[in-house]
Amino acid sequence: MPVLSRFYGVVVLMYFFDNRQHQQPHIHVQYGDQEAVISIPDGNVITGLISTSKLKLVQAWIEIHQDELMTDWRLAVTGQAISKIEPLK
Repeated sequence: MPVLSRFYGVVVLMYFFDNRQHQQPHIHVQYGDQEAVISIPDGNVITGLISTSKLKLVQAWIEIHQDELMTDWRLAVTGQAISKIEPLK
């Protein structure tokens, strides 16, 4: 499970070959014991729970890096190496 980025205690991951269960581009987000799966196109939570304040940070990060995330998504679903993405500052 490659880590794409880390910021403000949030860990953002993208799994390889992970397009079957949720069937849409997404990231996995962990913050402490909280976990959520978040859609890349719209920043909505697909499953799981994460605090509202951390979700807003992740949504802002997704908006800034949407093109990079979609590039990584296309690579990850075919099992290819993905690139790390700058953290939110």
